[in-house]
Amino acid sequence: MRFIQPTAEPFFFPGNEIGCLLVHGFTGTPKEMRHLGEHLHQQGYTALGVRLFAHATHIDDMKRARWHDWMASVEDGWYYLRDICSKTFVIGLSMGGILSLVFAARFPVHGVIAMATPHHLPADPRVRFIKPLSLLKPYFPKGPSNWYDAQAEKDHISYAQDPTRAYAEVRDLLDVMRRSLPEVRAPALLIYSKDDLVVTAEEKHMEKMLQEIGSTRKESLWIENSSHVITRDTQREKVFDAVAGFIASVAAGDV
Repeated sequence: MRFIQPTAEPFFFPGNEIGCLLVHGFTGTPKEMRHLGEHLHQQGYTALGVRLFAHATHIDDMKRARWHDWMASVEDGWYYLRDICSKTFVIGLSMGGILSLVFAARFPVHGVIAMATPHHLPADPRVRFIKPLSLLKPYFPKGPSNWYDAQAEKDHISYAQDPTRAYAEVRDLLDVMRRSLPEVRAPALLIYSKDDLVVTAEEKHMEKMLQEIGSTRKESLWIENSSHVITRDTQREKVFDAVAGFIASVAAGDV
């Protein structure tokens, strides 16, 4: 039996009738979103941080994870909030942003916020063969990291390696997302760091997202001096304020 890692548990902060569904990233945990959830709760909102299937337990669990399982985790959270909130916003980091955008294309959310979210994977011919490759190499090292907040990096929780088979699911999920972007109609906010070494500014992820999302209202924000996990690094307060301000504006009908 697997147990959730300490401090990586899902969270729920009850508040008013505006619900915020927070979705963490690939190999990460709800802890990535907890400070943002606390901030939104301080604004009076209801905040629910879900744990994606096979995350925050043991890396071996990821071998059986499929992107449909991760979508189901988001859907479970949305149904919970739907029964207690009149408006729901879905907010995701990295792969959590991918899931949030796909979800927003399929469900009646009032707004979607994607942070440090890739539009595509880096060019690598091995990606085509990643599923059979996973039989030979089940894990591979994580990419470069450049945290600006040393303490946040020290107590950050994620799997130490990237599971190859699960990475193939991210590839497939990105295909679904790109096909779904024109169907996203809810107001959308995108936030990226110019110093992110994972989803880099040079790859034009934000620009492609803005071009393809079908929403009438599309907003974006660049920050600096922050790593990929912008919800926990030095510029997190700027991210929190932007998210809270967007939700307040949309919820008030300022569309």
